[in-house]
Amino acid sequence: MPTVSNFPTVSDTESVVGTAPSEPVSVQTAVRDADASPLVRIRSLLPGLARAEQRVAKVVLEDPAAVARRSITEVALAANTSETTVTRFCKAVGVGGYPQLRIALAADTARTEARTTRNLGGEIGPEDDLAAVIGKVSFADARAVEETADQLDVATLERVIEIVASAGRVDVYGVGASAFVAADLQQKLHRIGRVCFAWSDTHIMLTSAAVLSPGDVAIGVSHTGATTDTVEALRVAREHGAITVAVTNFPRSPITEVADHVLTTAARETTFRSGATASRIAQLTVIDCLFIGVAQQHMDASVSALDATRDAVGSHRLGVRPDGRRRPRETGK
Repeated sequence: MPTVSNFPTVSDTESVVGTAPSEPVSVQTAVRDADASPLVRIRSLLPGLARAEQRVAKVVLEDPAAVARRSITEVALAANTSETTVTRFCKAVGVGGYPQLRIALAADTARTEARTTRNLGGEIGPEDDLAAVIGKVSFADARAVEETADQLDVATLERVIEIVASAGRVDVYGVGASAFVAADLQQKLHRIGRVCFAWSDTHIMLTSAAVLSPGDVAIGVSHTGATTDTVEALRVAREHGAITVAVTNFPRSPITEVADHVLTTAARETTFRSGATASRIAQLTVIDCLFIGVAQQHMDASVSALDATRDAVGSHRLGVRPDGRRRPRETGK
């Protein structure tokens, strides 16, 4: 079963992909759990909830501050469902019960208000001027990075860093916007001397996965976790003995069923931006943490490789510094 980035288990009647780590919960993990937004968990688990529970989730997501003040009966009526379903929803998203949900939402609302005095919202409408668009885009992107960091499970990331650092070969799969993220990880790992390939063509992904073996690692990047090409490539890689890792926004998505380890992002896509901007920035946050962790495992070799690669391309840069001063020609730096 995969180890899943910091998300709660659900009731036995629901489909569960992945289990929480069996080790005792550390103080660091407990603090991170307390800081993580319940709305992040609700959004990520939304596709896997029952329809009645999804209606409750949408009521919560639309106005969490109002739900924090409402009774369970009022929320049930707003979602056109029963109080029992509301309680079941609370357990499914890992808050225990409705009183705990209200407390978590109230705390999250207070944190959000403390972070910003502006209500930038997320949806971009035709009436928004360019300044408003810039504000909404930058706010959403910053929140994607912040919320991804808040919920990212350190123990799972540490395990992934260890296996990538010791892998004989790393293959990264991604299509569409996720292909750019896969290529970014390949370029970073390659620069510190790790054998890494990034693939976005379906046939090449599958043939690549078929020649992997124990000791190799396959990483699939998919915001939805439901991209057929990436899921299939990861499945084939696993069948051939490779350790598989998924980077996705949804911990119950199909890709997690073929992953030994799951790293989750927390991106909210808005108008004009589905699968293209916030999700990619959130994925890059995870990728950067992974890369730096691997580089730390081989610090001296990594620094030496980065210096060598920088020197190799130095002659292809203009002979001026970013501040306009002349750059020493003999160093290439």
